[in-house]
Amino acid sequence: MMERTVHVPLGERAYDVVIGPGLLAQAGARIKPLLKRPQVAVLTDETVAEKHLEALRTGLASAGIGMEALALPPGEATKGWPQFTRSVEWLLEQKVERGDVVVAFGGGVIGDLAGFAAAVLRRGVRFVQIPTSLLAQVDSSVGGKTGINAPQGKNLIGAFHQPSLVLADTSVLETLTARDFLSGYGEVVKYGLLGDAEFFAWLEEHGPALASGDVAARVEAVARSVQMKADIVVRDETEQGDRALLNLGHTFCHALEAATGYSDRLLHGEGVAIGCALAFELSAKLGLCSQEDPSRVRAHLKAMNMKTDLADIPGDLPGAETLLELMGQDKKVVAGQLRFILARGIGEAFVTGDVPSEAVLEVLRSAGA
Repeated sequence: MMERTVHVPLGERAYDVVIGPGLLAQAGARIKPLLKRPQVAVLTDETVAEKHLEALRTGLASAGIGMEALALPPGEATKGWPQFTRSVEWLLEQKVERGDVVVAFGGGVIGDLAGFAAAVLRRGVRFVQIPTSLLAQVDSSVGGKTGINAPQGKNLIGAFHQPSLVLADTSVLETLTARDFLSGYGEVVKYGLLGDAEFFAWLEEHGPALASGDVAARVEAVARSVQMKADIVVRDETEQGDRALLNLGHTFCHALEAATGYSDRLLHGEGVAIGCALAFELSAKLGLCSQEDPSRVRAHLKAMNMKTDLADIPGDLPGAETLLELMGQDKKVVAGQLRFILARGIGEAFVTGDVPSEAVLEVLRSAGA
């Protein structure tokens, strides 16, 4: 069995992230120890429900656990007040009690929304993450950030609420489109770039096999990503310092997502990948790292057939000044100062507020904005 478990040691709120193929079939046995009564309420989306909900129902039933499910529309637009209100009211209709467990079964949108619903339902009920996208398995399902988007920007409404268990079934990744898989890979690459040069080198070697379905490589990549995220979250759960490193590439990414209207012109992980390339470009421009580093980042993304430049985003983008302004809307602004995650080299990221906007504009312009 090539299963891996990463423990997230947060005292009373500690939990395991279990990674491997075939976990949906074992969901009942895994979740049962958490339950006071043999039933769960599941929040999912229509796409995931169609492909995988019966497998989850069977996996739960094998341990005698009953399940009610609500399937929300797929897509980023679901992550707002209307579907959030609908979800919370549905959970109350299901008579979910303080001692019950809510299951988030889907990608990052469902994980964030269901986790936030669990955080506020009866002032907090436990929840289990069963992430179905690569992006959610390596990033959003771990660490307890939950929330929804506001008209003013992404993730501006939310709470820190750690899951009680994460089941990352890598078999489910086989049903992702190539584009969705590579979008998630954008976050995997980010981990190597921010803190582990050796992992980045491993990805340069194994990335293509991973993309084409090598199960062992997928389990390894997810486990290493989750381990790195767990280490950082344990050091800095509520993002006072180190946890901000996980936002490598995200300041650029969030501006590009806003500029494309959070549409499928640009998926989150695609924005992260482009953002990482731009962050390394900016680091090289400021003399922090060698010019070879951004070239190496771009070369790997290109080898994986990923978007690497602004020109790879379909449709028109606003100019550099407008993009810079959109960056100013980011949650990571402190006292009006934009905070960037820059790098002294591959695997050596750090947080800084000291970036001249002229340098950012130049990088955006030379990238084609």
